[in-house]
Amino acid sequence: MMTEPLPPETPPLHRPRAASQPLQPLSWAGWAAAVVTIATLTRQPVYLLLLLASIGAVRWRCVQEPEKRSLSSLRLGLLLFASTALANWAMVRAGTTELFALPAWIPLLGGGWTLEALAYGALNGLALATLLVGFSLLHQVVAVRALLRLTPRAYYPVAVVLSIAVTFVPTTLLQLQQIREAQAVRGHRLRGVRSWLPLIVPLLEGGLERSLQLAEAMVARGFASLAAPHARGAQGLALAGFASLVVGWLLQLTVGTLWWTPLPMAGGGAALLFALWYAGRQHPYTVYRPQPWQRRDWIVLAGALLAAGAYLLPIFDRSTLFYSPYPTLTGPALDWRIGLATAGLLFPALL
Repeated sequence: MMTEPLPPETPPLHRPRAASQPLQPLSWAGWAAAVVTIATLTRQPVYLLLLLASIGAVRWRCVQEPEKRSLSSLRLGLLLFASTALANWAMVRAGTTELFALPAWIPLLGGGWTLEALAYGALNGLALATLLVGFSLLHQVVAVRALLRLTPRAYYPVAVVLSIAVTFVPTTLLQLQQIREAQAVRGHRLRGVRSWLPLIVPLLEGGLERSLQLAEAMVARGFASLAAPHARGAQGLALAGFASLVVGWLLQLTVGTLWWTPLPMAGGGAALLFALWYAGRQHPYTVYRPQPWQRRDWIVLAGALLAAGAYLLPIFDRSTLFYSPYPTLTGPALDWRIGLATAGLLFPALL
């Protein structure tokens, strides 16, 4: 008697490989803090270009979106760069390399237009454009709700109000686009100042309606109905830490070459963090799906600390940070170790 062959054994089922978890919002916040630190501390063009290149590399690797929308912040950054350079060139009369001169009787614009004023305005515009692109990247890779969770519970109402203010502008622009499309279907065309009235009135009505609905929803959910109990000592310590942080920051911008200037900022930052941590412990909360820390989160945070520490701590030649094209435009001094430390901001792209 012949028997049918047994079917081949089916391979064991394997669980599909889980998708990689995104980076922790706290690591992205540390990365953004390092960007802000570098862009505000230096006007050295090489360091600013290295910072902008690092942000561009991280944006290219970490942001996945349509091409048109990905260029919007870059276009706005270029506009900010050009407008800042032209404004400083038109208003400032310092410098020795005069390109051309206008009659002195012209208000604000009269006098010699110098190359040094244009260069310094371009450096300020480059720093502002770098900050804009960096915060745009942070907004695209981290959700507003995730950033909101980083706020201590004692200051949670303030964080909610700030998040609503941040999302107000894109919501208004979206509503304006919808109103324009609806009016275009009805045959409306923009031909002058009066033709903007059918757009502005519905926009104002919609904004007021959204604000009233949001206020009613927040009141119905008991938002900030009770004063959060927290210790006055934590508030005083947070205020003192913030004041010390600001004083240390100003010392870094003015006499940052001295060895003791980072101490007030470091002490104030530590006091502020401790006060926020203590105030947050008074308001415990739970998370439905916590996101665990991974090795790459620590690597990204370590890279941000490395980059910021090279600009803050008197380890390398910090005199190269304080570049000014006045009175005569010259080449900037460069410390290659600081430029190499800036590459620590590339870790999100490399990972």
